[in-house]
Amino acid sequence: MSGGLTAEGMLAAYAQGVFPMAQSASDPQLYWFEPGLRGILPVGGVHVSRSMRRFLRHCGWRASIDRDFSGVVAGCADRPETWINPPLLSLYQDLFRRGHAHSVEVWDGETLIGGMFGLVLGGTFFAESMFSRRTNASKAAMIWVSGHLARCGFTLWDTQYPNPHLVSMGGQTIPRMEYRRRLAAALRQPAEFLAHPLPDAQALSQEITQTS
Repeated sequence: MSGGLTAEGMLAAYAQGVFPMAQSASDPQLYWFEPGLRGILPVGGVHVSRSMRRFLRHCGWRASIDRDFSGVVAGCADRPETWINPPLLSLYQDLFRRGHAHSVEVWDGETLIGGMFGLVLGGTFFAESMFSRRTNASKAAMIWVSGHLARCGFTLWDTQYPNPHLVSMGGQTIPRMEYRRRLAAALRQPAEFLAHPLPDAQALSQEITQTS
């Protein structure tokens, strides 16, 4: 694309399983992608090790929703190579204002140490990116998001491309046509990302123990 993508056009593309990315932060162009093999995570069922459960019980961290959307997107883009360019930053902000983009922030005191952001349509959460400034912060964000999506009625958690880190957390890889089938069903599923608050880290650890 040479430009002109709107928030409405972006949502229409996501509903068809297609998403835009730039080749770098300095690249003004956006390009469409639809992986042949799609990465997904189990809603409410990410793998949490015993050591991570113990860590959550004692870390004192807390999480919030949409408290610092811009900070999370900036944290995700703050790396040597990123596909988030200025046009995408503007689109994400527009989608956030419209209620179709959300962030989960992880805090140590008043310091933002990690988080994840994504887009929502129906019962689908399209995870865009996550970041970490402390060991386990992005992993904690994934665990918070997993339980939150389940409580709020989501049925599909799209991670676009699979990678070893996601696989270690329970990520799966499915072919394009199976993804399209699941996406069509999830888009008809009502869900509300702001329907429930997030527990603190200790309560999150207890919740994981009770459901595992």
